[in-house]
Amino acid sequence: MIRKGSDRIVEKPQRKFGAPGFITVRQLINDPAELNGKGRVFAHTTVLPGNGIGYHVHVGDAEIYYVYSGKGEYNDNGTIVPIEAGDVTFCPAGSGHGVMCVGDEPLELIALILYE
Repeated sequence: MIRKGSDRIVEKPQRKFGAPGFITVRQLINDPAELNGKGRVFAHTTVLPGNGIGYHVHVGDAEIYYVYSGKGEYNDNGTIVPIEAGDVTFCPAGSGHGVMCVGDEPLELIALILYE
């Protein structure tokens, strides 16, 4: 299967989990069945400077971010950790996380949410 960029679902949710601004989410896999029942999100997310994804807890699933470009501050269960291109974060089920874009360029993330 090949999915062309023009086929992607693009969402721009505002104030994601209460964070300032908005993010852009490009669904890389549009149908959770394509993840073989093992997850619900595989997406390219853009967070503009000064914007973020607010702190939230994962129940029944885990989330991984691969930082493609940019710099951010990652909230790992209340501990703020700087992240940058090449870093990978992991938030297991029952834990919480959030992220803010810092610096002058957008923070580009590849996000994967997998079920427990």
